[in-house]
Order: sequence, then C-alpha cells, then structure tokens
Amino acid sequence: MPRRALLAVVFAGLATSTLACAKEPSPDAQASDGAGDEQASGPVIDHEVETIDGEKVSLADYRGKALLIVNTASECGYTPQYAELQKLYATYRGKGLEVLAFPSNDYGGQEPGSNAEIASFVDEKFNVEFPMFAKVETAGDAKAPLYRALTEDTPTAMAGEIKWNFTKFLVNPEGQVVARFGSAISPMSDEVVKAVEANLPG
Repeated sequence: MPRRALLAVVFAGLATSTLACAKEPSPDAQASDGAGDEQASGPVIDHEVETIDGEKVSLADYRGKALLIVNTASECGYTPQYAELQKLYATYRGKGLEVLAFPSNDYGGQEPGSNAEIASFVDEKFNVEFPMFAKVETAGDAKAPLYRALTEDTPTAMAGEIKWNFTKFLVNPEGQVVARFGSAISPMSDEVVKAVEANLPG
C-alpha cells in the first residue's frame, strides 16, 4: 500500500476511535469513579432545588431519610439504570430511602429534552415513581449549588468532577454524603445495596 494511502487509513481509524471515546467513557473508568467509604463529614445537603414540575423544595425536608442523588440522562448507554433505580426505590422507600434524580445535559449532550419531555419519557418508559427534578448543570462555571457541594466540598474520596451520567451520591439521614458510585455501578449491585442498607434510618 502506498505510504499516503496507509496514512489515510491510520488517521481515519484514529478519528473513529476519538469519536467513540467522546461519545461515552469506558465502563472500567466509570466503575472506579470516586466510590468512597470515608466517615461522613463535609457539608449538610439541605439545598433548595426545583422539581421537574417547577416547584421549589428544600432537601432539608428529606432529613431523617437516606438519599441516593443521581444525575440522569435519557439518551445514554446507562439510561436503563432508571429501571434499576426504580427497583431500588420500590424495595427500600418503606424503610426510609429516597432516590432523587437530576437530569443533566452536561455529558455528551444526552439529555436534550425539556423538563416536560423528560417527565413523560421516564413515566412511559420506566414507570418512575421517585422524585424527578428540573434539569441542572452539574459541571462548569454554572454548576448548581447542590452539585458544587457534592463534588467540591465533600471528603476527598468522594469529591471530584463527575465523569458521566448516572453518578450516584449516597446521603445519610443526617444529610451528609457517605458514598459515591460511578456510572457503571448498578443501583442494584451488592455494593450499592449494602451501602443503602447501612444508612437507612433507625
């Protein structure tokens, strides 16, 4: 093969590989995304947020319950985790767990819809019963105060920028972050379930 043709093939392969990586990080990278088990410390999660229907609420209203806070997206390879989040919620909501979903378009542009479109999607596709909140920015200069606290003010093992959709933060009944799980970690994995059970009220 002529040298020019060979170079063209190589560069085409590199371009394809780059696009694939930009679309979605590897599961292996996500599996190690900041899972931590440091003793609870740092900020109390009591921020004012907006529901997907436009109502202002305070996360302080959830004090006394364990919270799993998740940044979600409708067009992601991890979107089927909505079903697992719903299963986790159905299993433990009677014991004091709340799953709080915050749609975000920050990772791969995979949540382009309006709040109304997102609400319709999760209802029709996954029969979601846990609270859904308005789209937020979870990265960059316009990062929502809640996500600034989660990624910048928490203990070292749990701090750091979010890498992709469906990163999960576990908050104990006192309002402090106790664990973080990457995108590839299933909400129904032993790792998450054990952490949730260990932090249920009572």
